[in-house]
Amino acid sequence: MGDQQNHFVLVHGACHGAWCWFKLKPLLEAAGHRVSAFDLSASGTDTKVIQHVTTLSEYTKPLLEFMATIPSEEQVVLVGHSFGGMSISLAMEKFPEKVAVAVFLTAFMPDSEHNSSYVLDQSNQFTPEENWMDTQFLPYNDETDPEISVLFGPKLLSSKLYQLCSDQDLELAKTLIRPSPLLHRKDLKNKKHFTKQRFGSVRRVYIICNEDAMIKPEFQRWMIDNNPVDDVKELKHVDHMPMLCDPKELSVCLLDIAAQFA
Repeated sequence: MGDQQNHFVLVHGACHGAWCWFKLKPLLEAAGHRVSAFDLSASGTDTKVIQHVTTLSEYTKPLLEFMATIPSEEQVVLVGHSFGGMSISLAMEKFPEKVAVAVFLTAFMPDSEHNSSYVLDQSNQFTPEENWMDTQFLPYNDETDPEISVLFGPKLLSSKLYQLCSDQDLELAKTLIRPSPLLHRKDLKNKKHFTKQRFGSVRRVYIICNEDAMIKPEFQRWMIDNNPVDDVKELKHVDHMPMLCDPKELSVCLLDIAAQFA
């Protein structure tokens, strides 16, 4: 157990929930740290229906409400996975003084120069349409509804997200995933949620997962070049779900980041 207790706040990615941190959370706690992991709106066990989630602020509301309760003299280690990078970026914008370091774990990392959808739009150019495989893109209500949800299909999960995870982890995901709002087509498209003065003032670390088949390492490095960070870590032999694929390696990496920046 280290001399200083840190507070890790873990934010899940699209279609997932707080459940995806179940292996990592006890490892960080065993090292003497406080860990908070919770569901974003219409995710995991959150009771809000997706039809009521049309903006990044609405989707991220549980995280923003939690950050508001943290005393002004305290700081957290904020960890965002995959699309969770967009949610922690909004928390950085709203509460920069409460974040000791933001960790982008094979996550989408926006910048303060472009519209908020920029890195997501660039990712689509990196990703051929056939790479989405059996993923479902469905309107919220009827075919004329402009709001779209995304739900990862079992083939995509097994070959692009969980290919190095256990069969049990894959089956858990198939059981628990829920549709997520596809926010970059509307809410993020013509807005600038992130500013250099607030979002840009928070120290950032990017963790590359070198076997990620969903957000390819080449695109992860592109995001780092697009918006340079304070440090870059790389996890070896892990897929898009490092918290399940190799939670011990990830915990060591996060503890090292906390010791360096928090």
